[in-house]
Amino acid sequence: MIPRLTPRTGRTTRPSPAGFDRRLIAPMVLGSVLNPVNSSMIAVALVPIGVAFGAPPAETVWLVSALYLATAVGQPVIGRLVDTYGPRRLYLTGTALVGFAGLLGALAPSLGALIAARVLLGFGTSAAYPAAMRLTRAEAERTGRDSPAGVLAALAVAAQTVAVVGPALGGLLIGLGGWRAVFTVNVPLSAACLVLGALRLPRTPPPDGRRRVDLPGMTLFAAMLVALMLLLMSPRSDRWYLPLLAAAAAAAFALRELRTPDPFIDLRVLGGNGPLLATYLRQFLAYTTSYAFMYGYTQWLEQGRGLSAATAGLVLLPLSATALTVSAVTGRREAVRAKLLTGSVLQIAGSAALLLVGAGSPAWLLLGVGALLGVPQGLVGLAAQNALYRQADPERIASAAGLLRTFMYLGALGASAATAAFYPHRADTAGLHGLALFMLAGSALLLATTLPDRSLGRLTPRKA
Repeated sequence: MIPRLTPRTGRTTRPSPAGFDRRLIAPMVLGSVLNPVNSSMIAVALVPIGVAFGAPPAETVWLVSALYLATAVGQPVIGRLVDTYGPRRLYLTGTALVGFAGLLGALAPSLGALIAARVLLGFGTSAAYPAAMRLTRAEAERTGRDSPAGVLAALAVAAQTVAVVGPALGGLLIGLGGWRAVFTVNVPLSAACLVLGALRLPRTPPPDGRRRVDLPGMTLFAAMLVALMLLLMSPRSDRWYLPLLAAAAAAAFALRELRTPDPFIDLRVLGGNGPLLATYLRQFLAYTTSYAFMYGYTQWLEQGRGLSAATAGLVLLPLSATALTVSAVTGRREAVRAKLLTGSVLQIAGSAALLLVGAGSPAWLLLGVGALLGVPQGLVGLAAQNALYRQADPERIASAAGLLRTFMYLGALGASAATAAFYPHRADTAGLHGLALFMLAGSALLLATTLPDRSLGRLTPRKA
């Protein structure tokens, strides 16, 4: 059974509402945007930070990679702690860490300190999304009404919106207060989360004393994931030891999890949950294609087509607009299988359309490709989130949700490696077409894993 979330004992509280407690939505949504806002704002701050510290792009890129690494590891680890100790404790601890990391970044005397601040931001921002998924599941248990599509859509739309406006917000902050303002903004955001979380998030009874945190399992999982992600970030022959390290850590992790009575990730249960494993695979495939387009197309627009950075950003606006519109319009209907099928077919069509793009292509084609690929971006993310909510063990919903985000970041790093491989010297049209074929293959695999999966059509609300 899921631990019951209760208000603080000894205080007079208002009666619990019959439906989903809407007081929870504000802290859930605000906390869940901390990660995308920090992921997107940094894009416009890399150049001024490099100038300030005399650092080349090869070093400032670690400001991006550090957040990805910390978040990919932190989401499932902190999610498991949420499952064990309840969402309130981890939400408040994580959002407080975001404020501290913001201060550290604002006062950082060196690039190394700034990278450390980004690592702390990654871990701090990893708590809110698993906590939100746990709260959503707990509300379903409390009310007996398991129809959270609207709440899950609100989380997805808020994250997508912030990711879109993040670079513009970062540019505004840099114009007003320099690049350090990009870090300072985390302080008021953290304070708002702490106030809302303290006032609105329900308390959880202490966990059963027999339950223990699987620290060795978490450590081995982190070692495996870091080695794998470092390889994806820069797959070079002189890093031959990384796949060996990842394989050794994976073997040790599997042995540990199969033998411990309360594992970090229950491999027996996960291994028997084919639908959930398929959801993780689809998340990886979908976001590999999505990020390959965002990374590769943007670079080609600037180097292959000769557009300025500002104009290239404008060309990508239809991508964001269609993704947000589709998420908002379809969010209240789960329709997991239909969304995945439609999304994968449109990803195939968008990837094929990239093969028609060249240096002399008209503006309408450049804009249309982005608009077309924005539709699956809005559909597939929502579908995966809803599928996971139905497929995961309710007692491990937070750690399962965190692992879903990990597969998203693995897709992002895989896309980054593919982009580097197809653009060895510069982003030319031949490289773009090679990347389009790579995207076509990934999209075809997404369709191939969705089409025969009839279980997706049978996903229905659970009864508490």
